[in-house]
Amino acid sequence: MIFRRLKYLHAATAIAVLALAMTQLPAMACSAASGQILIKDFMFTPISLKVKAGSTVTWANKDDEPHTVISDAGLFRSGALDTGDTFTYKFDKPGTYHFVCSIHPRMVGSIIVE
Repeated sequence: MIFRRLKYLHAATAIAVLALAMTQLPAMACSAASGQILIKDFMFTPISLKVKAGSTVTWANKDDEPHTVISDAGLFRSGALDTGDTFTYKFDKPGTYHFVCSIHPRMVGSIIVE
């Protein structure tokens, strides 16, 4: 019972952090045809990346801890990325795609596809 409550607490925390981060997007967004997001110091950098439809985005773990990249809509899911590992996904359709590290749910970000 306690573990179930902790699971919901982690999910609620991740959603709250994502909502807060989304209010800061104009100041933190980058734009590119294809792009890379670094995972370092328990953060996705940049927190938001703007790309064109058909672009490929690569997440690269530069941290000393494993991390994951999980789409909140279930479109993509990396395995655990150890230091130096990468994960790549091609975004074909316009829209905003949110992602989180399932190991550290306070780590959130988004891809904006134009």
